[in-house]
Amino acid sequence: MLNVKDTQLALIHIPLSLYANFLQAILQLLLPNEGRNDLASSNGAVRAPRGWPYEHPFVNISITHIECSVVCSRTLARELFAPVRDSLDAAARNQVSITTEDFIVMQVDGEGLDAGQRVLELTSPLALAGISIFFITTYFSDYILVPLRCRGQVVHALEERGFAFEHHTSTYVNPSHHRRNHSSTSSFDTQAPGTPPPATISELQIRTFATLKRRNIVPTVNPSLRLIQCAGRKDPSRTGSSNGNRSSTTSAADDALHLGLVKCLITPPCPRFLSLTLTDTEPASLLLDHTLLPNFAQDVLLGSKDDFLIPITLDLRELPLESTGIVCGVAGRLVGGTAQGALENSVEMSYLSTARAGTVMVGEDELHRALAALRGAENGVVPD
Repeated sequence: MLNVKDTQLALIHIPLSLYANFLQAILQLLLPNEGRNDLASSNGAVRAPRGWPYEHPFVNISITHIECSVVCSRTLARELFAPVRDSLDAAARNQVSITTEDFIVMQVDGEGLDAGQRVLELTSPLALAGISIFFITTYFSDYILVPLRCRGQVVHALEERGFAFEHHTSTYVNPSHHRRNHSSTSSFDTQAPGTPPPATISELQIRTFATLKRRNIVPTVNPSLRLIQCAGRKDPSRTGSSNGNRSSTTSAADDALHLGLVKCLITPPCPRFLSLTLTDTEPASLLLDHTLLPNFAQDVLLGSKDDFLIPITLDLRELPLESTGIVCGVAGRLVGGTAQGALENSVEMSYLSTARAGTVMVGEDELHRALAALRGAENGVVPD
């Protein structure tokens, strides 16, 4: 099932050199509204939220070797991050970006297909329509961020690819995957893409890797960095909780999880890799450097602590924010779905979009094949 969350989001890019300046604002994202008010009048101690799931529909905080990237509501961006940016000197201020355009986020049920196939299935119709997207794989679900102005295009693109829009249920149904429903709010007028989109996925993939080659964007790997995908535990007593029905107290697990998150975020000078997704429907989801695990008490986190993922990073700082086709092009190369460039056996992968980078996560045993495919060593997709 795919549903559109009721929020308008901003994307924030913070260079790592300024992470310390924004740390207080980042920590305040962990707090409910009353917690932030208390913090403003207290000694600065960060108190645990009054019961999770999270208060806001969607927040993502990601720290990589490229940047600190934050996705949060326009209101939180204006209240927490804009004042910090505006307090910086001109040179530093110009390095920080807060999008003026609003985004919406669609939550995708993680069942039915493996992660890589989901990335390709969901991004290909949007990429072919020339819609810029951000894709975030989490422990429980996938999330797709698209510009608010493209809502109508998103509806049209999904319908064109066989998704039916049922107005009375606000749900998309894919006839070829009867268990995968797709829902949205009402449509806006369809916007024409800024540049003519490709006609096929093969053409899109060729364009994507030609663009990366032209901008000297190559996949990079830190061989010492191993990631763990994990999550907070679900509390059955708060099943179905919402912003209007929040627990008045936190459980011991909530407190331990919150303490661990704070410890990770204050790691000096910053965490090597941490992606935290908070929503109002699911427990916290984390993708983090395995060396951060000791910050959490035993049994606080769901997920295997022995299955390492290796991040392959594409530094996209030289590309315009509205660039299209990156996620789909990468997924097509690794998962298949195109006659040109597809591996004979797909690589199991997941994806993390940040404000200025894209990160592919693969298992240790798949790293060599994934790198060879992305660098064009297999099938000669991108000639030297």
